[in-house]
Amino acid sequence: MKIRSILFALLAVAVVLSGCAKKAEPVVEAPKVEFKVGLVTDVGGIDDKSFNQGTWEGIVRFGRELNITEGVDYKYLQSAAEADYVPNLSTFADEKLNLIIAPGFLFASAMGEVADKYPEQKFLIIDTVVEKPNVVSAVFAEHEGSFLVGVAAGLRAKADGKKIVGFIGGMKFPLIEKFEAGFIQGVKAVYPECKILVDYAGDFGAPDKGQAIAQKQYNAGAYIIFHAAGGTGNGMIKEAKERSEKGDIRWAIGVDKDQYADGAYGDKSAVLTSMMKAVDVAAFDVSKMALDGTFPGGTTLVFSLKNNGVGIPQTNPNLSADIIAAVEDYARQIATGTLVVSEVPGK
Repeated sequence: MKIRSILFALLAVAVVLSGCAKKAEPVVEAPKVEFKVGLVTDVGGIDDKSFNQGTWEGIVRFGRELNITEGVDYKYLQSAAEADYVPNLSTFADEKLNLIIAPGFLFASAMGEVADKYPEQKFLIIDTVVEKPNVVSAVFAEHEGSFLVGVAAGLRAKADGKKIVGFIGGMKFPLIEKFEAGFIQGVKAVYPECKILVDYAGDFGAPDKGQAIAQKQYNAGAYIIFHAAGGTGNGMIKEAKERSEKGDIRWAIGVDKDQYADGAYGDKSAVLTSMMKAVDVAAFDVSKMALDGTFPGGTTLVFSLKNNGVGIPQTNPNLSADIIAAVEDYARQIATGTLVVSEVPGK
């Protein structure tokens, strides 16, 4: 009886305590954000390890921050040829996406045409200016960032007793010539005697052409090659990697995003550094503006050294501390306007 009394007492206490326990709050899911953004790639494709991929990374970051669904709320269409630009842009416009992004100056004509046809649709074009009220244009000071990698190339070549470096462009347009111009000025600023080889592939999506040109330049004595050629430049990185693996050390300089991993062999990389353009930031920021209702249609956003729109990666394993210090010093001079870099080769 005594044991039974104790059990009843414990049960009574448990009932009282359970009645005093705080009730669990019902789980309320955050409302789903209704926002759709689409990327139309140029001919380099989504995985070009350069311009398209960098832009897509900005969209992916935006989509994940909003917790929206990849492939539904943010997605891409790949262009196999320039003839696909208008149809692909129009496909997304017909779907009434909140924002459509096109990376590359080759989209200029197609963007202008589609923007007129869909005046209520919001667009972002990267790397050129399309003066339409429903288009935001994002442009970059490529010549400034290219000057910095030119400094890095010149100092590394000089330190290693080499006398020739190279540049490979995708197509010979004023935009790509800005890369060439900045690179040459950067090399000459620190190594006036250095010879600079220049070739254009006539293509942004042909790694085989990039590798063939790289073979020619390396055979002619180039120690370091900088490319502004999108997917074509991946062939140059491949050539530098293959030669370095065999003991014939050659260097590549990447473009648009940090391409260090693309030149990896063992615990090393054939990529000396990269000229980065914040295309991911442009895609992310303008998507955020469109979402927040502050889309600046009809304006041009400029990304330069002054606002960290161009530059080299934070980590550069193949650059010595003194080279990085020199690059940083030149970056400060350019950002403050003490040093002005020409956008035109030979000037």
